[in-house]
Amino acid sequence: MAGVTLKQVRLGFERDCVQLPLDALHYPISLPTGIKTSVKYLQIRSSIQVIGLVEPIVITPDREKLGTFIVLDGRMRLEALRDLGAKQVLCLISTDDEGYTYNKRVNRLSVVQTHRMIVRAAESGVSVEQLAEALDLSPNSIREKFRLLDGICNEAATLLADKPATAGMFRILKQMKPFRQIDVAQAMVNLDNYSVKLATAMLQATSPDQLIEKAASKMQNAVPAEALQRLERELAAVQADTRLLEEGYGPANLQLAIVKTYIGSSLLENAAIVRWLAKNRAEYLQQLQRIADIKALAMQ
Repeated sequence: MAGVTLKQVRLGFERDCVQLPLDALHYPISLPTGIKTSVKYLQIRSSIQVIGLVEPIVITPDREKLGTFIVLDGRMRLEALRDLGAKQVLCLISTDDEGYTYNKRVNRLSVVQTHRMIVRAAESGVSVEQLAEALDLSPNSIREKFRLLDGICNEAATLLADKPATAGMFRILKQMKPFRQIDVAQAMVNLDNYSVKLATAMLQATSPDQLIEKAASKMQNAVPAEALQRLERELAAVQADTRLLEEGYGPANLQLAIVKTYIGSSLLENAAIVRWLAKNRAEYLQQLQRIADIKALAMQ
């Protein structure tokens, strides 16, 4: 990449966050009915009320309506801000042509992202007690989240930052030295498996010189053959799951193709059905149109 300047590299997001009026933001798909009474929504609203907005709303310009933006990530945060009477919000503008790329990759905060959110809130002056109240957690749980990445090297943390890893998995990873942490983290990413069972099996298959002193002393009494057998069983289970997915992929694609054809050629070609959906179930019509507009399905 020598000689490549920043101007030659297309950025996926603007370099700075901007304050925008809430009225300029919208999302094409409404929030599910009853979401405002859910525990998750109430927790988000409470945390914003006590801590403020920690993560900016991710948006992209609406090409059909100048001066407005589509929300890619943060719909519940935006709705909570509206309920709380906010007029403006901090936003990160995506410049990606594929508007939903970011939203496809981000469904919920990972444990690493939650850790970083809490650390930033604490650095801004929010106390442990305030965080505990806002997030509906005990003060001890908040303190544990503070220490989540203690003993984890930066490279391993980066590999697992947006992955569905658990706090228990990180506790096992901490027993390894940095280079081994990176190896294990990369293996988990390759296998798409972040289970405690796999982490434990890989820990037991790790040579003592790649472990921290306390873990190495425990491993001296372990039987290497048993550790390897456990790892082999875990990997065999992963491979079996993968084969099942591969076997079902072809039939599932065929079913999707049939459904797509039926929706496009039968349901949406029927004017009476379209009128009824537009009047009574506009959100269903929107989703059906999206399915019918799919250009191609990936084939096995």
